[in-house]
Amino acid sequence: MSERLQPLTDAERDACAQVFARIALEAGRAVMEVYGGHCAARQKADSSPVTEADERAEAIILARLAAEYPDLPVVAEEAVARGDVPTCGSRFILVDPLDGTREFLARNDEFTVNIALIDAGAPIAGVVYAPALSKLWFGGADAWACPAAPGDDLPPEASRRRISARSPGPEGLVALCSRSHGDGGTEEFLATHHI
Repeated sequence: MSERLQPLTDAERDACAQVFARIALEAGRAVMEVYGGHCAARQKADSSPVTEADERAEAIILARLAAEYPDLPVVAEEAVARGDVPTCGSRFILVDPLDGTREFLARNDEFTVNIALIDAGAPIAGVVYAPALSKLWFGGADAWACPAAPGDDLPPEASRRRISARSPGPEGLVALCSRSHGDGGTEEFLATHHI
């Protein structure tokens, strides 16, 4: 029998996104402290790199999420890599504490802190924070973008810009692809769509 959870209201989704944004700003400060010094990487079992920044950010995120949402399971990249895989129902939190570890190591500033609330297989609230660029994107029912330095408080609503998805124009879709993880499947997908 599958679990039946009450849908979250728009206000609850927006509040969750703001909590995630505050947590990401705090984790971003830890990421940048490591970024500012010497950072060595180790390889995980899947041959992907992991750094002190990944681990410090994840520790902060997990502690804050446990305090804010003690009843929600959290699937966090580094914890899962260590074998700590929680039992999840249809609603859980998904964490990538440092998405773009290769970019972090290359020092090109193109890495993010990501936290999302997943419900029935889809994200319903989340944050993407680029601490080296001081750029924050977060949303639930509504979505915003704003500048925010690592460790800052969540900027006031007046400094946020509302964002939304747009319908494709006559020139086609816009695609954002990883510089480090391109492959034949991605190229094939791009070639079969009007990008």
